[in-house]
Amino acid sequence: MKNYFSISQTAKIVNMTTETLRHYDRIDLVKPIKTDEWTNYRYYSQQEIVKLNTIRALRCMDLTLSDIKNILAYDDFNKIIEALMQAEKKADEKLAELQYSKAKIQRARIFYENKLNGNQTQENIFIKEYPERIILLSETMKKPTLDNLWDYHRHFYNQLPANIKNEFSFEDLAGIYTQNEQSNLFAVCTRFKQTNNLKILPKGKYLCADCNENNLKEVTQTLIDTAKKQYKINPEFFIQLIVLSGILQWKYQVEIFINQ
Repeated sequence: MKNYFSISQTAKIVNMTTETLRHYDRIDLVKPIKTDEWTNYRYYSQQEIVKLNTIRALRCMDLTLSDIKNILAYDDFNKIIEALMQAEKKADEKLAELQYSKAKIQRARIFYENKLNGNQTQENIFIKEYPERIILLSETMKKPTLDNLWDYHRHFYNQLPANIKNEFSFEDLAGIYTQNEQSNLFAVCTRFKQTNNLKILPKGKYLCADCNENNLKEVTQTLIDTAKKQYKINPEFFIQLIVLSGILQWKYQVEIFINQ
């Protein structure tokens, strides 16, 4: 039929299954424009195809079919705009989560490639210069675990007052901040607003060393001793930057501020 598409043609165009289209017909979400009274074949027009593509996009944003049905039923443009803005927000959150997970997977891959190629982790002391960094200390977490490191951003957002959560964003980077023998897990801020538990890591040179869980205490103490003896500095604080490596593994870069 001219300008009509069979259910199989429509399914191919919108990248859905014919059973999905039949289900949408049964629940009155998208009905075919015409059903042949003799063969019961369903036919769709361009209008239904546009609607189906819209539904597919909204489903990718984790909206339920019930929510989508309500959106498509709105005849108030303001309500439609508001609903689509919320869908865009969910899409942004999902993209951010995918990027976050992708970064972890990439680091795990690189870690195992290095292991396969026999590359060793650097454990010598070196100096690295950093810009000023703003970190947010956890109120409850003291050290990394498999549970809190895989989704630590959520922990820090949940700790913030509701009225300033949107003012914050974080690097995919965590660490342990120690001062006066008190240690707290931290996240590095890329955007922030003044609140409790913020700390400034000053701009300048840091004495650094890479290590792992097994020699963390030993390497940290070696750095502290080196700062005292070689640089005549009694460190006010030190950080142990956490670098996720394998899927269930991480390593550290210990850092001690030595000058500006």
